[in-house]
Amino acid sequence: MTNTRLRQVLFPLLRAAFRALPLSEGQRDRLRTRWLARHGDWVPPPPKGQQDASGPRPSAQLRWRADEPAIGHVPWREGILPSPLPATLVAFYLPQFHTFPENDAWWGKGFTEWRNVTRALPQFEGHVQPRLPADLGFYDLRNPQVMRDQARLAAEYGIGAFCFYYYWFSGRTLMEDPLRQWLDDDSIDLPFCLCWANENWARRWDGRDDDILIGQQHSAEDDLAFIAHIAPYLRDRRALKVDGLPMLLVYRPHLLPDARATADRWRRWCRDNGVGEIHLAYVQGFERPDPRDIGFDAAVEFPPNMSNPSSLSARQWLLNPDFNGDVRDWRELAAEISTRPLPDYPLYPGVNPGWDNEARRSGRGRVYLHASPRGYRDWLRTTVHQRLSAVPAEQRLVFINAWNEWAEGAVLEPDARLGHAWLQATREALSPAPPPGQARACLMVLLDDPDAMAAVLTAAGDLGVQYRLFVPAALRPQNAPAEVIGHAGNALTSLLQLLQEHSSEGALLACWLDMRGNTVPQHIPTAGAIKKVLEEFTQRPSLGMMPIAAPEGTDVCSSHLRWATRLGLAQRPMPRIVRAAWLRTEALRPLLDAHLHPSELNAMDAPGALAQLLPDIVINAGYVIAAAQDQH
Repeated sequence: MTNTRLRQVLFPLLRAAFRALPLSEGQRDRLRTRWLARHGDWVPPPPKGQQDASGPRPSAQLRWRADEPAIGHVPWREGILPSPLPATLVAFYLPQFHTFPENDAWWGKGFTEWRNVTRALPQFEGHVQPRLPADLGFYDLRNPQVMRDQARLAAEYGIGAFCFYYYWFSGRTLMEDPLRQWLDDDSIDLPFCLCWANENWARRWDGRDDDILIGQQHSAEDDLAFIAHIAPYLRDRRALKVDGLPMLLVYRPHLLPDARATADRWRRWCRDNGVGEIHLAYVQGFERPDPRDIGFDAAVEFPPNMSNPSSLSARQWLLNPDFNGDVRDWRELAAEISTRPLPDYPLYPGVNPGWDNEARRSGRGRVYLHASPRGYRDWLRTTVHQRLSAVPAEQRLVFINAWNEWAEGAVLEPDARLGHAWLQATREALSPAPPPGQARACLMVLLDDPDAMAAVLTAAGDLGVQYRLFVPAALRPQNAPAEVIGHAGNALTSLLQLLQEHSSEGALLACWLDMRGNTVPQHIPTAGAIKKVLEEFTQRPSLGMMPIAAPEGTDVCSSHLRWATRLGLAQRPMPRIVRAAWLRTEALRPLLDAHLHPSELNAMDAPGALAQLLPDIVINAGYVIAAAQDQH
């Protein structure tokens, strides 16, 4: 047995023994971090994904369109924020989107983070890469208008402050020009704070001690030089304050020789030099000690760090057979962190809209799959209105990772795929979830016979409920009412777009009727049947689907398996043919939260496979399926 194989066999045993040790959370984190820094090669690689026997086509990675708006794309919208805001949302901000001499020397003339972003390729089916900017474009932070636009956009959608990463290396700063520009521009009103990224700058982009480009030299003298250098930020009128004190974050305090001594020096210098008292917090990216034990005032959660959701690597269908990255379940991350009890020390919760650093680690990225604006909204809303409910209003801070970490897939800024969806979700999360409304019906009828259209319109119109008819665009009469939607390709894109528009209405029940090939509206429900259905769904909140005709089983094929993986369905699918059913829109979240592209829905297998997975989708969302009921 080779040494590598032996380590892979021993590692799970060592991990189990380590977890059994009676250690505090802070002690466990510290030992884990130190051990991994020295023995990271003991960690077994993630499992390999799946691929067809013939392997992916050579051009497979290039057939996915990164600039195509997905179903669920949201344009800019005006909106009203609650007043007062229930919490201050602080978004981490990376200032690397401009050229500077050190990056020119290390990575080539003209390098910015955008070079990493645009070179990324999808590694498996459903992997959204590259992720491209929309409204703000490939901006250059040397242009002062960019940060003005960012601040305005952030404030419009409820972001209360930016937390700028600050790069100080023993008297030398990197990427400070945009921050000084912000400091000198009094027209920007958005509050801010600094987070000293006090780790080494390495070629691996992960702060480890491999191939260091510029290192830290921590000392008492450096502590004083640092605090003196950033004093103008602490004195600024826009400095983010907690209980009236300007806030300063440290990314990795355990890298300081004596964090408590550093904190004491900073506090003393600030008192002696007119800044006054300061509020010190550290980021829980690698360790979680009680901040008071190291002389700090508070800690900041930093998801996805300090979490370990289930691996999804083995389930992915590879586009790059050499992909050796690690794929995790973002939904599990959100569910676990959003329900963590707050510790007995001051902690500012963290929320994350997604993570994927493939752009920085080609073919070896860590990907948190199945992140969605709606899931992020729910996480943030729970954090603001439940997790922080007992915290005094002036101390309710939530840190979002991040505003613009484009190369790590942690972004709130508008992107080409979903537009302003992440920002809209942020705005919505600041208000409590609305109470469930009264159940209402919407008929969604698929037709391909123009001769049947008039009869269906008459039958549906007489019911007094909302309805939509989906017909091929070539068959839609010019004088057809707005309820008749002409679709190009297949009807699935139009149908999902309509469901997406109403997906926030948990009380909406969609009656999906596939009447293609029929000539008379024999399956249109009666008014009495609709009333009975509404009562049934109202009385049974767990009910997600009610077939109108009994579903027929069908064999599982490769398309079912691949789409089930794309949607993140937990169990092996059991596809069934469903031609007509009542569906609760909330029970379709696995499908709607996938935000599929119209171009991929036009694939030959997509409509049939996804329709046959509807029962699996409903069950995976946590709902039940009723027995088929007659609608007459």
